[in-house]
Amino acid sequence: MSKVTVVGAGNVGSTVANVLAHKDIVNEVVLLDLKGDMAKGKALDSWQQAPIDYYSTKLKGTDNYRDTKGSDIVVITAGVPRKPGMSRDDLIGINAKIVVSVTKSILKYSKNPIIIIVSNPLDVMTHAAFQASGLKSNRIMGMAGILDTARYRAFLATELNCSPKDIQAVLMGGHGDSMAPLPRYTTVAGIPVTELIEAPKLKAIVERTKKGGGELVKLMGTSAWYAPGAAAAQMVESIIKDDKRIFPVCAFLNGQYGLKNMFLGVPVKLGKNGIEEVIELKLNKRESALLKKSADHVNAVIKVFKKMKLV
Repeated sequence: MSKVTVVGAGNVGSTVANVLAHKDIVNEVVLLDLKGDMAKGKALDSWQQAPIDYYSTKLKGTDNYRDTKGSDIVVITAGVPRKPGMSRDDLIGINAKIVVSVTKSILKYSKNPIIIIVSNPLDVMTHAAFQASGLKSNRIMGMAGILDTARYRAFLATELNCSPKDIQAVLMGGHGDSMAPLPRYTTVAGIPVTELIEAPKLKAIVERTKKGGGELVKLMGTSAWYAPGAAAAQMVESIIKDDKRIFPVCAFLNGQYGLKNMFLGVPVKLGKNGIEEVIELKLNKRESALLKKSADHVNAVIKVFKKMKLV
């Protein structure tokens, strides 16, 4: 038996729940939101979709944390989405309180879940959940790198007029403008992307990726949800099935890449125990400098969080 709770029945949370249901890999998905009727309605809608799209995953909407009892994995999407002109860092004061409260409430009914954070600013919210939970660091992680690499790969596929299925890539660092892309580790059907796209065009694609979330906020007036929801669901799938897939994930670093006591986007192996291994790439000087710069930015926001003394 496996049970997944998704906290937050907004666009992202409901997408996570719906994508997970379609994968048909868990027995039950609980969608929790303060707006209980909204959560119940979306869960019911997805359940009524089951006979059409042929899955058996049961869905339940609720506003009561008791219904989350015994969850194996919890995906936290709760928080205020970005509005035009607002940075991810602007959200910290509001969303840190929400993430800390949600984490503590979840742990009243589930003893040792794996927690995936989607709320922004992602790296700091993952740190907040870790401090509030008291769980081992391998059981707390943030969803960012999968989304960022998906955007990067989608832009590359458009430029090359090829299938995104054939593109593999790695992005590291914080979620947002400070991320550290690694074109050296980007391939198209095994071919280095640097052999297929000229440097100026590749640089432009990298810059677009960094601002990928902001581009969508400008277009829609709110944060994206299809790709972020699918990305979180993909992490859940690798854990539930013990696939041990290698993804870029916001993970706790304790010496890797010369960084300590912080959460940052790095490649990891995801399995039944959560983060089973942090993979250390051999970065060159330029790449190391980019990662260090990103880490410095994340640490500056963490200091803001710590001053709030929420945990």
